[in-house]
Amino acid sequence: MVYIIIAIIATLVIVAPISAYVANQRSKKAMEVTIGNAESKARDIIDEAIKAADAKKREASLEIKEETIKARHDFEKETKERRGELQKYEKRVLNKEETVDKKAEMLERREQSLTAKEKNFEADKAKVQELKSKHLQELERISGLTSDQAKEQLLSAVKEDVKHETAMLVKEMESRAKEDARKRAKEYVVTAIQKCAVDHVAETTISLVQLPNDEMKGRIIGREGRNIRALENMTGVELIIDDTPEAVVLSSFNPVRREIARIALEKLIVDGRIHPARIEEMVEKATKEVETKMREDGEAATLELGVHGIHPELVRLLGKMKYRTSYGQNALKHSMEVAQLSGLLASEIGVDVRMAKRAGLLHDIGKAIDHEVEGSHVELGVNLCKKYKEHPIVINAVESHHGDAEPDTLIACLVQAADAISAARPGARSETLESYTTRLKQLEEIADSFQGVDKTFAIQAGREIRVMVVPEQISDDDMILLARDISKQVEDNLDYPGQIKVNIIRESRVVDYAK
Repeated sequence: MVYIIIAIIATLVIVAPISAYVANQRSKKAMEVTIGNAESKARDIIDEAIKAADAKKREASLEIKEETIKARHDFEKETKERRGELQKYEKRVLNKEETVDKKAEMLERREQSLTAKEKNFEADKAKVQELKSKHLQELERISGLTSDQAKEQLLSAVKEDVKHETAMLVKEMESRAKEDARKRAKEYVVTAIQKCAVDHVAETTISLVQLPNDEMKGRIIGREGRNIRALENMTGVELIIDDTPEAVVLSSFNPVRREIARIALEKLIVDGRIHPARIEEMVEKATKEVETKMREDGEAATLELGVHGIHPELVRLLGKMKYRTSYGQNALKHSMEVAQLSGLLASEIGVDVRMAKRAGLLHDIGKAIDHEVEGSHVELGVNLCKKYKEHPIVINAVESHHGDAEPDTLIACLVQAADAISAARPGARSETLESYTTRLKQLEEIADSFQGVDKTFAIQAGREIRVMVVPEQISDDDMILLARDISKQVEDNLDYPGQIKVNIIRESRVVDYAK
């Protein structure tokens, strides 16, 4: 039994190394096979990569060749087009050169022709001059007068005839126009004025605020003048605190600012607390009150006249015109008066009364902002009406009411007439003494500047000027022309409300004594 075990062990000892060796050989062969396969695959991959690279290279080469061919083709095409344009340009230049050469030849021939004609003309002119001098000598011999004497007599006779005919024609036309227009114009104007009665309040550039006592002046001025400076800076109004008992004067050319300052100062006086913060608060409240009042006044004006559909901003500007004056005439009252007169005149001649009232009410709307925006009130009014889509008839009436444009409708003419009536009505406008005396002096100076005027008198508050002429120098026909010349110069050189009558007086007196 022992021998059998020993034999088995010996067998295992001998067989194990052999099995290991055999296994080792097998693994080596398997590895060699695997390596051989990997090398084969690697060679295949390399071959495929080389083939792919060659294909890419060939494709890139073909693309480069195609792009080169295309670029060369485009370049040749562009070159050909430019060459064609250059050829066309050269042809045009050659054609123009040929045309210029032809024109130069024509001008040269024409110049030669004109030179020849000029020589012939000079020769003919010399002949005509010689014949003319012979004829003049013959006429002077026959008439016994020189050419200058005959010319002077002829011009004098023609001048007298033309002056007389002109004066008579002017007089006849004026009298005919006056006869045709006087009756109906008087009826329209008198009827309109009788139906229209509007109060006018003369506005000035100052407002007076009453104080409860003189101690309030010191509180208004404040410590080191801080209160009065704050009020002036916030309102843009100058406060004048002088020796006037229990009163403060507010001075400003802007009536809206002056009204705001007046209301704010009266509120501060009632409140009793006067300091910069309180002043700012009261100025804001007064500004809102004035804005509300302007809108209410504009609405009241439109309701009173029966004019509806006006833009709210135009209504506010109408209310703002209450604080604007012209020659002492309140702008809003004047506009309402013009609207009423325009409506009355429109009803007399049978045109649209509502449109006439609307145009009359808005004719001076530009005066509401002419203190703030540069430009005449006519230009500003036209721009406002266009901005807020007013009717073209209204725009034309606004543009033409001072003659800046031609009136296109009867309503525009009626607004012109109503504006003149409202301004010329006695008591409607006031002037300062200085401007009044200056205008009278200028009236007399204009009339005195004409030859043949002896004395000049401006009367009827500057609405009439009487001119005494020297009868030996001014004839009856000359009087008509002189009156028109003086009127024209007054219109060109003076600004005045209404109209001025020019009255020429020529008086001849003959005195003799019976002895």
